[in-house]
Amino acid sequence: MPSLKCAIVSLGSVSSQWTAKALRNYFDEVDELDIRKIEVNLGSKEGEILVEGTPIKKYDCIYVKGSFRYATLSQSLVTLLPPSVYTPISAHAFTIGHDKLLTQLELQRRGIPMPKTYQAASPSAAKKILAKVNYPIIMKFPHGTQGKGVLVADSYPSASSMLDALSSLRQPFLIQEYVDTNGVDIRAIVVGDKVVAAMKRKAVSGEMRANIHQGGLGEAVELDARTKKVAVATARAIGAEICAVDILESVKGPVVIEANLSPGLQGITKATKVDVADKIAKYLFKRTQEFKSGNKKKDAGKILTDLGIKNGMGSHDIIEKVTLRDEKIVLPPFVTRFGQFEEGEEIIINVKPGSVTIKRV
Repeated sequence: MPSLKCAIVSLGSVSSQWTAKALRNYFDEVDELDIRKIEVNLGSKEGEILVEGTPIKKYDCIYVKGSFRYATLSQSLVTLLPPSVYTPISAHAFTIGHDKLLTQLELQRRGIPMPKTYQAASPSAAKKILAKVNYPIIMKFPHGTQGKGVLVADSYPSASSMLDALSSLRQPFLIQEYVDTNGVDIRAIVVGDKVVAAMKRKAVSGEMRANIHQGGLGEAVELDARTKKVAVATARAIGAEICAVDILESVKGPVVIEANLSPGLQGITKATKVDVADKIAKYLFKRTQEFKSGNKKKDAGKILTDLGIKNGMGSHDIIEKVTLRDEKIVLPPFVTRFGQFEEGEEIIINVKPGSVTIKRV
């Protein structure tokens, strides 16, 4: 395969520098582009992307990060990139992922668990909501990161006072159910279809926000299959192959409170001892190779065609030797893929002498 070139577009944070360094272990050429020096020119037939006044170079992969303040620029940049360039963050992700309300709406549409959330059109309508909710509650701005713009009210008078202050700022805000977790939340880093690292964050004394940037303490945690599935589903919902998902462990199970398209890597790398930057770089390299060569994941029909079976999407008998591991039958990978089973989902197993049938619930 010819040499592969990659660019990471960011504000030049430590996390971005780590990722760029890791990318150089895989790609032949890696450039770090400052998003503040990029301009998008519209009006011509195809539009134009300039870096410090010069047309952007040809890359095979461009990983766009950056603050929510540059969300529209990021979206424009990814939209105008030619189809020959692989980007792990879709253009619409910069709209959804940087807006808490849009994120919540997308989670709602996909049935992903989240705290109950309200939005009101006016202060008077908001006070009607405040009069009927259970306390404490969370009040937050749709935009903001690192725990900023998040307020906690423990009573109606307290919430009403906050509402008056927020209304004077003339900014929209959300009212959200408070999930009592003793100041603990979970941050999961999703890369592709896997959670590559996860940590529990504990808020410091007197602070309800567990964010590391607010002084929270992190420790490694191994997530159960359900929580991993929720994290990956959230990343897919917002259109990001790489992102952080913040989760609370409620009595009803995991609930998502936020997704972050440009997560910091220092805290989770220190807590988990996982080289997250390398996980990201390795994934981007593999996906770029697949993208450039056209070797996407084989669908179920192609798998069976490779096995010499025609009419791939029907039901088929396949002769295989039984593999036992700790008295468990190990199914061949193509069976799992053709059956389209995912880790953590519920199945019905019907067992008879000499026969085992597996069905999705």
